[in-house]
Amino acid sequence: MTTQAAGQSDSQSATGRTIVLAGTRKGMWIGTSDESRQDWSWTGPHFAMEEVYSCMVDTRPDTPRLLAGASSMWLGPQVRRSDDLGESWQETPGGGIAFPEDTGASVSRVWQLQPGIEDGVVWAGTEPGAVFRSTDGGESFELERALWDHPHRQEWNAGFGGQAFHTLQPHPTDPRSLLAAISTGGVYRTADGGESWAPANQGIKAEFFPGERNFPEFGQCVHKVARTSDPDRLYLQNHGGVYRSDNGGDSWDYIADGLPSEFGFPVVAHPRDPDTVFLFPLSDATGRWPVDGHARVWRSRDAGETWEGLGAGGLPEDFFVAVMRDAMCHDGRDPLGLYVGGRNGSVFASSDEGESWTEIIRDLPDVMVVRAAAI
Repeated sequence: MTTQAAGQSDSQSATGRTIVLAGTRKGMWIGTSDESRQDWSWTGPHFAMEEVYSCMVDTRPDTPRLLAGASSMWLGPQVRRSDDLGESWQETPGGGIAFPEDTGASVSRVWQLQPGIEDGVVWAGTEPGAVFRSTDGGESFELERALWDHPHRQEWNAGFGGQAFHTLQPHPTDPRSLLAAISTGGVYRTADGGESWAPANQGIKAEFFPGERNFPEFGQCVHKVARTSDPDRLYLQNHGGVYRSDNGGDSWDYIADGLPSEFGFPVVAHPRDPDTVFLFPLSDATGRWPVDGHARVWRSRDAGETWEGLGAGGLPEDFFVAVMRDAMCHDGRDPLGLYVGGRNGSVFASSDEGESWTEIIRDLPDVMVVRAAAI
């Protein structure tokens, strides 16, 4: 059952609103605000006691569609959709997103939901590592079989959080081109609509491999990849290292110098400025929380040449929890809104591209994913 937060204005129209989805280990909450993004109203929990590792706001239809990848320990995973901003939800027909019977596999979680560039196309990444494609706005999905049958798959390992395709980045102008990333396996690309897939990890380190295998063809523990408004510019947060590609993923350059740590999970690219990127570094060896326990978003405005920490005076000084790979995002507005969800159940927001921050909801379960959009 959903509840409406106190103070929500009945006259607040859809035009000019901002929506935030916060998926947790025990359901999802939906927040709305106006263009100023100062006051927020919330409903939830949606899908109480279900893990929500992925969600998205599809603004392509005339009526925005919300999608959520929710997993029940009793009923398994579902991609649910809503065309009324969460007032009601419909389930994927046939019992949920599923592998063909001949694979012998079953989906345990839906880790990623990403709109394609063609109307109705939605990509889904799952655990175990597979990519699915929908052509009807998330109402049904079909396995990308060539990637599932890839000869490298038998050598992909499960990262600490499980083996999953957690990153799906469509090319902004070519519907046949998609970049996908898996932990641990690395980056893979298709340029022919999924008929074939090839690794794209040149220059990315795999420090857990011995000797000369530090830079293998595949097997890297990539944590997240972000695409910019420049089709060739990509940013990547690895298990160890932050990287930039200026050729669509053909090769990668290390850009972590100047950061407090090269370890972290999320990476968020500015939707209009390909030189601006945001990270949330964590200390790998001492607990996977921010260095010295100071929550900070780090921003570069020169494509990773230099970095500055943001959030002093707004983000917590005693923050000994992680921010997961999909728990940081932007809303596309101008000025850009940024959102960070912590494993302590708090979501923080900035309406000025990271200069100042406020806590917009707290005491939720463990936050796994945050998505935002103007509607």
